[in-house]
Amino acid sequence: MKGSEGIPQLKLETLNKVIHAFPKAANLFFTNMFGENKADSDTITWETEFGSAGMTPFVAPGSVAPAIGLDGVGKGSATAAFFKEKMYFDEEFLNNLRQLGTYATYETAKVKLARGLLKLRNRMDRRREWMTAQMLVNGSFSYVTKGETNVSVSYGIPTSHMVTLAADRQWDDGANRNPVEDIMDAKTVVANDAGVQLTDAYLNSELLKLLILDSKIQALLSKSAFGSGDLFSRPREVIGSLLNLNLTTYDELYEVQGWVMSAVTGGSSTTVTVDDPSDFEVGGTLRFIKVKEANVWEDETITAVNKTTGVITVATAPTLSFTAGIDKVVMRKKFIGDDTFFMMNPVANDGTKIAEILMAPYGLGRRWGYYSDKKDEWDPEGTWLRNQDKCLPVLYFPNNTFKYIVK
Repeated sequence: MKGSEGIPQLKLETLNKVIHAFPKAANLFFTNMFGENKADSDTITWETEFGSAGMTPFVAPGSVAPAIGLDGVGKGSATAAFFKEKMYFDEEFLNNLRQLGTYATYETAKVKLARGLLKLRNRMDRRREWMTAQMLVNGSFSYVTKGETNVSVSYGIPTSHMVTLAADRQWDDGANRNPVEDIMDAKTVVANDAGVQLTDAYLNSELLKLLILDSKIQALLSKSAFGSGDLFSRPREVIGSLLNLNLTTYDELYEVQGWVMSAVTGGSSTTVTVDDPSDFEVGGTLRFIKVKEANVWEDETITAVNKTTGVITVATAPTLSFTAGIDKVVMRKKFIGDDTFFMMNPVANDGTKIAEILMAPYGLGRRWGYYSDKKDEWDPEGTWLRNQDKCLPVLYFPNNTFKYIVK
């Protein structure tokens, strides 16, 4: 009996039943907020609406009813993003799954399989979360399509809804900073453009701390002016009540890895070439890791990324040297950056959600969504498990969002 043959846990029906049974991670906020639907092909098209607050006109009795379309319609189109990865299970693992008589060994192998499947599923969920967060917060993102072609999809969020505060208005040290006034201004912009009120705001803990310590907010929330003085014990609720927003602290982050492809000389090299630069971003923290040494690493800030050549530039050269083909770099970055205050109303005037994930068909069996399959190796004997997905988030009401870069 070779490979995964005769192992019930590695049948495709079982693998896919398990991978779909895992619940979405509760800490991935945006993908849990919006639903998913099937698209007819891998070319995703959607209609964008700018405003939904129109009224039916008066007409004379007996006259023809005027025809209307959607309010301020635009059209978007992009190829669905395809992503996949695999995990290898060796001969020892396969044999342990076959040893039904050795209960402890068998159960250990089952746990290893379940942990591997869960890791594959969580990483795919995180990719969906990354796409959805990029769409909402940044209004666009780039990815690779057939033929290794880099493409970018833009969702039409107006530039007036994506504002970088002037130096004197920045919330950390601007001389004329006034976060409450800025947020009220954003509410006015969205109300005028979309006909809805901003209801939800998202920030990470670093920015929340900055708001807690803001002198003008503290003055507004003092016992004599507002509330019961519990700013420091319940900051999200108190500041949210002041701003009339549901305030959500979102600290979840994602991790990107790359192998060092060019030698990094300690004290002088401010650039490093990696095998896949596609997800590295300016502003992220790049950790240089000595793979063959335990807990030896250095962190530097990314200042430039060349997606064509794979060259990443950092602000300061690391003090240690790192070897091409052996060492690696890792970037960890939050979905909501330390400098970002993001607001939206997730529901349009007609009660529909402003976004969703459209799943595209792929494979010979026209599959939608997550799909697991396997491939046996002959020598050395083992099994590859692979997870795939093809989808694209779409934004129907771009005017319902607003982002500040505040520092």
